[in-house]
Amino acid sequence: MRPSEKQASAPSLFSRRNLMIGGAAALLAEPGLAQGVASGWAKAAVIEREARPPTFSQRVFSIVTAGAVANDVDRNSAAFAKAIQDCAAAGGGRVLAPPGRWITGPIRLLSGVELHVAEGATIVFSTDPSRYPVVATRWEGIELMNYAPLVFADGQRDVAITGRGVLDGQGPAWWSWSSGAQFGWRPGMPNQREARAALFRMAEEGVPVTQRIFHEGHYLRPMMVQFQNCANVLVEGVTLRDSPCWTIHPVLCRNVVVRDVTVIGHGPNTDGCNPESVDGMLIERCVFDSGDDCIAIKSGRNADGRRLAKPTRNILIQDCTMTDGHGGVVIGSEVSGGVNNIFVQRCHMDSPNLWYALRFKNNAMRGGVVEDIHCRDIEVGRVSRAAITCDFNYEEGAAGAFTPVLRNLRVERMRTRGAAQVLDLQGLAKAPVADIVLSDCRFDGVTRPSIVTHTTGLRLEKVGVNGRRVSAL
Repeated sequence: MRPSEKQASAPSLFSRRNLMIGGAAALLAEPGLAQGVASGWAKAAVIEREARPPTFSQRVFSIVTAGAVANDVDRNSAAFAKAIQDCAAAGGGRVLAPPGRWITGPIRLLSGVELHVAEGATIVFSTDPSRYPVVATRWEGIELMNYAPLVFADGQRDVAITGRGVLDGQGPAWWSWSSGAQFGWRPGMPNQREARAALFRMAEEGVPVTQRIFHEGHYLRPMMVQFQNCANVLVEGVTLRDSPCWTIHPVLCRNVVVRDVTVIGHGPNTDGCNPESVDGMLIERCVFDSGDDCIAIKSGRNADGRRLAKPTRNILIQDCTMTDGHGGVVIGSEVSGGVNNIFVQRCHMDSPNLWYALRFKNNAMRGGVVEDIHCRDIEVGRVSRAAITCDFNYEEGAAGAFTPVLRNLRVERMRTRGAAQVLDLQGLAKAPVADIVLSDCRFDGVTRPSIVTHTTGLRLEKVGVNGRRVSAL
């Protein structure tokens, strides 16, 4: 065996299917990592120790041997599928994309398969929507039937994408569907607005997932890399460029490692990494240069998130670099299933096009409890808005019957050189933000006063602003 290069709710359509995958189902049903065995930063050490990348057989299946030819989308699509099927049938191993330009349709991974994109290789994904079949997936926190992600694994275990090559989603061909004029949309062109509203309405009305069919003619963009209902997942070393929508999207997964990955994409909703209803994940030494949030942690939207009731928990983010984006490390806005035990350390964030370093967004339509968030040793060069924000007025704001909760956030040793504000904390009258501690932090280059409304238990310990020690903000 060869390790990787570096080490009570209504059922979901996905969870029903998961009952058929044997060992992975049992693994996913285990109690949460780090639960009840440690507290504070000791839990982060448990998460890191228990993050075990999958190992793979030394068998190699080249896509060239399977029939791949540079720039032939039909032959390459068939070659990827054949190499993956042959690899899985043999008991697992490495599917190799060697140096070259390989244009293809969607790639579907199977258990025991490591897709290795060699240095000098670029996998270029077709922009023809008809090549992407209908699959059960999740879009903005809601289950539906939609276009297959560009790379997809569903109900699998021990799966990986590795190497020093590039995956190119050719996002600009899809981005106009967002209806953003800055992304090429013009009046009369198709866009996602009607379909997006219909999907949200179906979820609130409890329409069965199998009847939420969105595909041709609906314009909901596919995700780039989605591991769904999987156990033991690794993404390592590769560069992911220009996703149609969210870039790395693990959903309902357990034991996920994303390391040494570079994500580049300045399109609409091109978040870098979106763990959603994930238990146990390590994100380290990655670079995010995004058109939206760099890392955005989620757990389902509104009624659908409450129906599944699967929180995201036990995530360690360390030694990452964030440049452009709406937020460096973000929780929200789709957090109806809850989020807890999140740890962030030794990250560097710096860009005039980065809005916030730490961002929390929620509202009374979403609800959900976000708690036990620990951040330390965060170096921030420039952010154009606030270093830390919590916005419960996001989108629908107070117009809902569900209580958003953020509590027990501790930030230690954050240093900023150019944050316009220190804090922008906006809870709701019936849902205050609670128990935020800033300890040994220094904020320089501050030009605007903080906003602190509907917030309780804010505590400052050795905090300096523009060179002056402060006891309140």
